[in-house]
Amino acid sequence: MAHDPMTTATSSAPARRGLPLLLGANLAANLGDGIAKVAFPLLAATVTRDPVLIAGLSAAQFLPWLLLAVLAGALLDRVDRRKAIVLANTARAAAIGGMTVLVLTDSTSIWLVYIGALVVGVAEVVADSAANVLIPSVVDQNGLSGANSKLQATEIVGQTFAGGPVGSLTFAVFAAFPFLLTSASFAIGAALLLALAGSFRPQRSAASDAPDRPAAALRSDLADGMRWLIRDPVMWRLVVAAGGLALTSELAQAQLVLYALEDLSLSEAAFGVFGLVGGLGGLAGAAIASRLVDRFRGRYVLASAMAAAGAAFIAMGNSAQPVASAVLFGVFAGAVVIANVLLATVRHRLVPGELLGRVLGVWRTVVWGMLPVGALFGGLLTTVLGSTSATFAFSGVCQIALGAVTLAAVLLLDRQRTTGSAAEAE
Repeated sequence: MAHDPMTTATSSAPARRGLPLLLGANLAANLGDGIAKVAFPLLAATVTRDPVLIAGLSAAQFLPWLLLAVLAGALLDRVDRRKAIVLANTARAAAIGGMTVLVLTDSTSIWLVYIGALVVGVAEVVADSAANVLIPSVVDQNGLSGANSKLQATEIVGQTFAGGPVGSLTFAVFAAFPFLLTSASFAIGAALLLALAGSFRPQRSAASDAPDRPAAALRSDLADGMRWLIRDPVMWRLVVAAGGLALTSELAQAQLVLYALEDLSLSEAAFGVFGLVGGLGGLAGAAIASRLVDRFRGRYVLASAMAAAGAAFIAMGNSAQPVASAVLFGVFAGAVVIANVLLATVRHRLVPGELLGRVLGVWRTVVWGMLPVGALFGGLLTTVLGSTSATFAFSGVCQIALGAVTLAAVLLLDRQRTTGSAAEAE
């Protein structure tokens, strides 16, 4: 039987304390993210209904991942990762506080909304990357899939299950209310990690930390991470697959607010409830992801998740019923969570700890960098096709095709390895 590179077993290491604090801080910060990700597009929709400008907001939120993820990853292999999260969450709390003042004084425009989303996105690059690379430091390796499932669950509960409804309902009360709550959530996320004892700076050789050539050392760090990723046949295939999934799914996701408000005729308050129903599917995905990843071959889990996500979007593109569309969005969310848990677990198992920040930086530059590209193309696609429903259907077809290509690529790698092993045996 061919070895599955996506379910590689590793040796166990003693578990460290700190996972509950990390999950609590991540939950608080993601609650702020969830509120903001509903409040920002709703605020933008009060000043414009242009699908390209709405898509531009999503691009502004994710542009920092394209520009800064690699640099942030290299820095996270040099600094205390806990402190990085604290500083990033503090910065987000302050930035959203300033946005609150603009809303209260009725000084907003679409360009100021863009700037606010961009500033918050810069801090998000640091905070989210640091939380991800902290996982192997607070749990033993046999518990990686479970810890990644829990981390995904905190993101779903915070961003979708709680943050979405809170953001839309409080926006309906008065527009500045969700921004006040967002600022408080980021502050709580920073405070919780202050209670996490110990140093979380990765161990490095003395040569790599040479103080007289910091710029050269940083360039060398970036090159090391890039080389490792390119040379690993499993990881670079998974980066391409994850980037493709981000691109194809964001074609439609960036248009979700217009799909809900126009195609489904939902109110602003109901938009958050729509997201809440979808979030239930994401939680279901998080609940079963660890079992699927640990029990089945990773190649089939990933391909099946992509196919399920695509089928859900195709059905959404052909649905005019809000309840049915919300359930379908939940199927999509659950499938994406399963894919994310698998990808994160493989990454934690295969990447050496001292390179994890840099490899994650390259990974997220590719994957998250596809989000603003997909968002802008989605806006243009909606303009051409004439409706967001058509964009959802097109996105779903692309995701199913991507799942088939990903499965074929991993099967080809297995065949090459089997042939190589047979040749060596002879």
